[in-house]
Amino acid sequence: MSEDRNEEEKQQIEKEDRQNDQIKEMGQVILDKNSGKRRVELLTIIGEVEGHDSAPAQSKTTKYEHVLPKLALVEDDEDIEGLLILLNTVGGDVEAGLAIAEMIASLSIPTVSLVLGGGHSIGVPMAVSADYSFVVPSATMVIHPVRSSGMFIGVAQTYRNMEKIQDRITTFISRHSHTSQKRLEELMLDTTQLVKDVGTMLEGEEAVREGLIDEVGGIKEALAKLYELIEERKRKNK
Repeated sequence: MSEDRNEEEKQQIEKEDRQNDQIKEMGQVILDKNSGKRRVELLTIIGEVEGHDSAPAQSKTTKYEHVLPKLALVEDDEDIEGLLILLNTVGGDVEAGLAIAEMIASLSIPTVSLVLGGGHSIGVPMAVSADYSFVVPSATMVIHPVRSSGMFIGVAQTYRNMEKIQDRITTFISRHSHTSQKRLEELMLDTTQLVKDVGTMLEGEEAVREGLIDEVGGIKEALAKLYELIEERKRKNK
């Protein structure tokens, strides 16, 4: 009996060590200690979303080459019943952010997002990509036009390309939220709010009123909603 107990303790320690390493490296962990024994994958999107170009070494980043394979594994793992996404991001690479958002939106398992601190710029599509979204009252979400830096060879061509990218973003957000593409464009082009930029900053309750986010709430509400969606999916699949 003592040998079995020692082996169980050893396996538990190894499991905790693996989880700690996963949190440290990629901000991901399995949540399975709840009363219903539901296995939920936690994904964090923190700092700047890093795309094809590397961000400065001192920046906090979420690397899309880490997130995309992880989401594929989540979809492929029959034991994982739901995904909780925690966001506190300043935005970042548009293509990388849209790729992550599309992956989350295409998952077959229930997904819930929670915006903490900020869900700015390309963080908005990622926040609304979940089946249900929450935002804490103190969080902010910034909506602004697509920006580019560096030398432009053809100004007209570059402008048209940026318009197309912006249209992709607003189309995705409007399809996965309760706000229209027209209203998003109005918020993007507001000149009265941001001192150094065009756009709009929405606090938690304002984001809900605009139809971007489903509900104001925190981790308790987000997990409760995810468990509810998991149970609904189980009933439908019976």
